[in-house]
Amino acid sequence: MPEATQGKQPTITPLRVVIALCLIAPFVAMLWVGSYAKTEPLLAGVPFFYWYQMLWVLISTVLTVIAHRLWRLDQRARKGSEQR
Repeated sequence: MPEATQGKQPTITPLRVVIALCLIAPFVAMLWVGSYAKTEPLLAGVPFFYWYQMLWVLISTVLTVIAHRLWRLDQRARKGSEQR
């Protein structure tokens, strides 16, 4: 194995895949308009089309916070392994 790659951590790790999925999920959900372009079911008189999108605002916030915390955890782990 070349000396430059020995001791290096892989760029793509399972943790980074989870981070990417957390950040990509809201985009996929909102770009797939056919899945929510309807009026039923109503929630407090609000058509599904609108409340589904508002729900994704909250879900996106939670997923972004999770991704951020996982990223910080990943960065701390990488810095800790570089110091050894």
